[in-house]
Amino acid sequence: MSTPIQIGDSCPDFTLPDSNGQALQISSLLGKKILILFFYPKDDTPGCTKEACAFRDAHTDFVEMGCEVLGISSDSESSHQEFQQKHNLPYTLLSDQQKKVRQLFGVPGNLFGLIPGRVTYVIGLDGKVAGVFNSQTNPLGHIEEAKKVVQRLLTV
Repeated sequence: MSTPIQIGDSCPDFTLPDSNGQALQISSLLGKKILILFFYPKDDTPGCTKEACAFRDAHTDFVEMGCEVLGISSDSESSHQEFQQKHNLPYTLLSDQQKKVRQLFGVPGNLFGLIPGRVTYVIGLDGKVAGVFNSQTNPLGHIEEAKKVVQRLLTV
């Protein structure tokens, strides 16, 4: 496990496939929009569905604030595609099946490391991490915390 990425750190570069199997390189987005990267444990589980749908419901707000929302889990592209369609998720889901990006960010697991962690990162236009919210048990808190960080970035 890498040292966890913290506020002030540069966003590491990575490339992952989206739900359609298209490679997305994060550096192609850095500096163009504020990025909301949310790592979640698993498609279509109760807490993850609640979090994903809350990001869906807040998506227009994030877009109006100049953000791009990206969800990341170790599920396959086809699992992501089904999850997106089932819940009408308007943002990109990235497949980190080898958990390399999760390790790159130092996303912790829960107690005993059995369940992948739930952590949201806000990346500013300067490519640096402006906010980190880590809570396995408060999936809805990720959206509110991300909004607060984005609003702070927009008033600087």
